[in-house]
Amino acid sequence: MHCCTCREHNTRRLRHQDSSLSDLSPRDKPWEVHRAQAQDVQAIYGEAREFERLAERIGKCSGVLRFSKAHDPETGEARLKLKEAQFCRVRHCPVCQWRRSLMWQARFYQALPGLIEAHTGARWLFLTLTVRNCPVDDLRANLKALNASWGRLVKRPEFKLVQGWIRTTEVTRGKDGSAHPHFHALLMVPPSYFRGQSYVKQARWVEVWQSCARLNYAPSVDVRAVHPRKGEDGTEAIQKAAAETLKYAVKPADMTTDPEWFMELTRQVHKLRFVATGGALKNVLKEGQESDEELALTDGDGEADDGARVGFNWRPADRKYRRYRQADAEPSALIHDPRQIDIEDG
Repeated sequence: MHCCTCREHNTRRLRHQDSSLSDLSPRDKPWEVHRAQAQDVQAIYGEAREFERLAERIGKCSGVLRFSKAHDPETGEARLKLKEAQFCRVRHCPVCQWRRSLMWQARFYQALPGLIEAHTGARWLFLTLTVRNCPVDDLRANLKALNASWGRLVKRPEFKLVQGWIRTTEVTRGKDGSAHPHFHALLMVPPSYFRGQSYVKQARWVEVWQSCARLNYAPSVDVRAVHPRKGEDGTEAIQKAAAETLKYAVKPADMTTDPEWFMELTRQVHKLRFVATGGALKNVLKEGQESDEELALTDGDGEADDGARVGFNWRPADRKYRRYRQADAEPSALIHDPRQIDIEDG
C-alpha cells in the first residue's frame, strides 16, 4: 500500500516536472507558438553561410523563461507573469518581433492618457497605403520609393491637420512569390477634421497618395475613423487601432512558406527602418530602445514581487517549453547561456 502510494506520488511529481508551459498556463501558449516559429526561421537561416550568425543568435533566443507567480486581479486565479528572459533581437526572429510589438503597444498605451489630456477631443484615423506588388529582389528600391512618397505626403495640405502619427511598414508575400510592401498609419486629428472642407474623403486620399507615390494607376487606400464598438470606450478603440498598426512587419507564415523568398527579403530590408513617428507622437514608441528587461517586462503591471521564480526552458525536439527547476533559483548562468537541449529536469 505504501509502495503504491509512493509510486503514484512519484508519477504525479514526474508529470509536473515535465509539464509544458502551455499545460500549466494556457494563457502563455503564444510563447510556444512564436518560439516554434523562431526554430523554423533558425533552420532556414542555418542553410545559408551568410546568415549563420543570425541562426546562432535565434538559437539562443528566449531559451530560458523565468516567471513569478501572480494572481489575476479580475478573477483572483493564480497565473504566471514573465520576469526574466534574454532575446536575440534579430529583426525577423518571430519571438523578438512579437515582443517588440507588445513593448511598443505598452509604451503607446502608457502615453495615451497624456495625449488625450493634451489634445482635448482628438480623433483618430487608421490609414493603409499600398502600391502594386514588386519582385522581391526589387523590394529595397520600392521601399525607399515608398518612404520618399510618405515624406511628400506629410507636406501636403490634406495632411496639415494631422497632429501626430505612427507609421509602420509591412511586407507580405504574394501568391506568385512577389512582395507586397505597404504602410499602416495611425493618425491623430482634431475634431474639426471631420467638419466642412477639412475632411479628406477616401477618394481624395487615393488621389493624394497616387500623386505622392508618382503612380500611373489608382492605388488601393483604406482610411477609416477609429470608433468604439458596442461595449468599448474610446480608449479601448484607440488601443486596438494601435495594436493593428504595430503588429508584425512580416508574417511568420510568409517567412517559412518560401525560404528563398524570405532570405532575399532579409537581404533587401537590411538596415531599413520600418517604424516612424511624427508630430505629437514623435518618439512615443522610443524606437531602438529595447533591453531584455523592456522586452520581457511588457507583462508587468506593478504588482508586488516576492522574488520566487518558476523556470522553463525550450525543448527543440518536442517544440515546447518545459519546467526547468535549476532556473528557479540560479538565474544568471542559465539566462546568459540557455540550455535548449532535450533533458529531463530532475
